[in-house]
Amino acid sequence: MFDLSQIDGFAGTIALVGYIVVFVALVLLYLVFFNLPSLLRADFRKIFSKQKKPGQAPTVEDQGVTGEVNAAIGMALHMYLNEMHDEESGVITIKKISKRYSPWSSKIYGLRQHPRH
Repeated sequence: MFDLSQIDGFAGTIALVGYIVVFVALVLLYLVFFNLPSLLRADFRKIFSKQKKPGQAPTVEDQGVTGEVNAAIGMALHMYLNEMHDEESGVITIKKISKRYSPWSSKIYGLRQHPRH
């Protein structure tokens, strides 16, 4: 029977440490994937938001942006993004371009004149 201790005296220890590392990695991956949906649903803006100090500039939420302002911003974005694209005709043409003859791609030089049977 083959004994690993003949090759290396620490073979059992190395194998045990390897198994433990793999098992711990699998447990950590399970925990990450199990908790991933709750992490994606978390609202980090509330968690990391700073408390307002007196004299701090008001945020967008405090300014009370009206519907007219939102409509103007949306219309400006719409007009800007539509200017970026050209009107396409929708007609596809394929033009054949004649190339100079090149013996590098010729198949006739690869065939023998008198094939042997």
